[in-house]
Amino acid sequence: MENRRNHPADLLQLTKPRITLMVLVSSAAGFVIGSSGRPDPLLLLATLLGIGLVAGGSSALNQLLERDIDSLMERTKGRPLPAGRVTPGAAVAFAAAISLGGIVLLALIVNPLTALLAAIALLSYVLVYTPLKRVSSLSTLVGAVPGALPIMGGWSAARGELGPGAWALFGILFLWQLPHFLALAWLFREDYRRGGLKMLGVTDPTGHQTRSQAVLYALALIPASLLPALLGLSGSLYAFVALSLGLAYLAAAVRFWVRADSPTARGLFRTSLIYLPLLLILLSFDPGVSRGAQPNGPGDASAVALVGSG
Repeated sequence: MENRRNHPADLLQLTKPRITLMVLVSSAAGFVIGSSGRPDPLLLLATLLGIGLVAGGSSALNQLLERDIDSLMERTKGRPLPAGRVTPGAAVAFAAAISLGGIVLLALIVNPLTALLAAIALLSYVLVYTPLKRVSSLSTLVGAVPGALPIMGGWSAARGELGPGAWALFGILFLWQLPHFLALAWLFREDYRRGGLKMLGVTDPTGHQTRSQAVLYALALIPASLLPALLGLSGSLYAFVALSLGLAYLAAAVRFWVRADSPTARGLFRTSLIYLPLLLILLSFDPGVSRGAQPNGPGDASAVALVGSG
């Protein structure tokens, strides 16, 4: 059977579709939450297309720069670049085309602010976070910045500006990522060590710092997740669910801190994957007074949420 190089399916794999999907979910939530009244479906579509292209291009450039590391790690050695299914030249051309295309689309059809946020996310992810992983465990903290920018991009696409609500959403995404990635750093610490990455799971042999930071960030996420309710972006239902989810996330982090084993690290990671979609759905469906709901209740959120949260 002929070995095909640079096949479209392998180029698509460079975009890390599952991560890009999460980016799109958070961007859509930011758009819906930032909309006053019914979201514009065409503007939402353009926003998601542009942000999705930039996110996919960022992932492709990340894999291009880390292809030597990926070839050393069991988890990543089968990726298209280290496996030789995609050539570096094709990866550069593909990543540059979709990244620039996404930024231009956002600038021309959505607004320049959203394009700027996408460009900052791209540059910080590729030029700061990616090389920093080789030299410092601070890369996890730095990498949470581009990971939290897409929800702000959704907000800015809907409103054309950044206000307290946008920064509250950024804070939620920023803090959510840290226990999520710390659990991964623990689970794959041997793989990261083989690849020469200075992740906290590698530089913290006892796991004390990794576990303690996971608890602290999960704890900080609880008040941060309640800020949308205080700002009038959500109703009482959201506040109750956000508090419940935050306590469950914290409990998973505490279990990891106490036992320091792979099952509890995996449990923390899985809890993080449940936490974020549920929180964003509730935040989108339960608008507060600043999004048109009645002061004494969550109001009718169906018209607001149907277009953008799916």
